[in-house]
Amino acid sequence: MKIKKNDRTAKLLIGVVSFVVFSAVVVLGRVKLDVELGFDKHIFAKLNAVINSTVALLLVAGLITIKNKKRELHRKIMLSAMILSILFLVSYICHHLFTGETKYGGEQRTLYFIILFSHIVLAAIILPFILFTAYRALIGEYQKPKKLARITWPIWLYVSITGVVVYFLISPYYTP
Repeated sequence: MKIKKNDRTAKLLIGVVSFVVFSAVVVLGRVKLDVELGFDKHIFAKLNAVINSTVALLLVAGLITIKNKKRELHRKIMLSAMILSILFLVSYICHHLFTGETKYGGEQRTLYFIILFSHIVLAAIILPFILFTAYRALIGEYQKPKKLARITWPIWLYVSITGVVVYFLISPYYTP
């Protein structure tokens, strides 16, 4: 399949994928499977924190490489960040499917919910921006992804970093 400029199919696919991912997270976030996995189910949350940390580092590396005009290395780094984000999504869904909801019980309740709310809202809207930025780069429209990346990159970085912060704030309240 060849990627073309102004490809309606690509734009439709980006919209459909974004909607399906958002819907899956919302729907599956309300489902809990009572199964014994034979290991700590919260390993998925730890994996999510590691993946988010790695994605944040890759995003910073991607910014540095593009500023230094190392386009091929930048492409590989950003592709790695996207692949890890897909792995994160699978792990995130697994964690919520197997553990259900965890109630925060700490003293920093207001701070926790401000960070969590901003993280959730921005995580919900960032996927189509990431996909459109990647699409524009793949078709060789480098000025458009550059403009779009000025919006996408800081939000994606914020979502990655706050994902780790949320993990450290909520993980003490995980129950086996």
